[in-house]
Amino acid sequence: MNDIEQTPDLTPSSQKGAHLAMACIMAAASLWGCIGLFNRGISAMDIGAPSIVLVRNLGACVLLALLFLLKDRSIFRIRLRHLPLFLAMGLVSILLFTLCYFRSQQVSSLAVAAILLYTAPTFVVILSTLCFKDKFTKKKLAALVLAFLGCTFVTGIWGGGGLDISLTGLLLGLGSGFFYATYSIFGRFALRHYQPFTVTFYTFLVAGIGSLFFLDREDMTTIAASPKAILLALGLTIFATVLPYLLYTKGLNDLGDSGKASILASVEPVVASIVGILAFGEPMNLGVILGLVCILISVYILR
Repeated sequence: MNDIEQTPDLTPSSQKGAHLAMACIMAAASLWGCIGLFNRGISAMDIGAPSIVLVRNLGACVLLALLFLLKDRSIFRIRLRHLPLFLAMGLVSILLFTLCYFRSQQVSSLAVAAILLYTAPTFVVILSTLCFKDKFTKKKLAALVLAFLGCTFVTGIWGGGGLDISLTGLLLGLGSGFFYATYSIFGRFALRHYQPFTVTFYTFLVAGIGSLFFLDREDMTTIAASPKAILLALGLTIFATVLPYLLYTKGLNDLGDSGKASILASVEPVVASIVGILAFGEPMNLGVILGLVCILISVYILR
């Protein structure tokens, strides 16, 4: 199954299969929403953002390699002609996305950075319509608008705070949304030839190697010397990276619609807000509730 020459039937064979694919995507987004649990703990130790990117990407690569060495070595088989595709996924969809998003948070407010990131479903819907001839239906448009509106509610932008933005912040934010969107597009192409595990592994192999350019020995020494930092790094790698990317890639493969997959993933900021409330004592507000309602309605429309 690692190198399938014919294009597999990406349409779910049953309603049950469609629901399972949607559940995988939403579970992945929920795990991504928990990333703050680990990021905040590591950042509190004066670890720089590039080092966190390195830990996340290289850690995921190593963990996946060990897992597949023990379980199924056929996962590693690819053809050299597909290497550019994995280079694009690893460097563009993972590494550039992460760097743009982290930098966007530094030069803009968190609300603006989050809203610009969630322009990603719009990019995905447009690109998937052009690349795969996916139908751009009224239901999909309604779900897209509701999901984006929900994200704006969650980030609190309607409360009048945090509209601090510059041209650099705008470009970085839109860049993070675009690069984030490309994973769903490149992934569709890769899944025509390989199973989801192979796609995920080689994506993070490239991203992990690329992240080595940001190696900070002092940061790595700090992490290695602290049991707490090691546990947080493992949590970041396993629960906020490896599991969600495996689930999302599997769901994308089974659902066969990049636009729907990206819209469903909009539950991430809602989960992140709930994590902030429960774990860090951040206040519950009307915006979070309205955002949750909007995003759940968008999911219902796509059912």
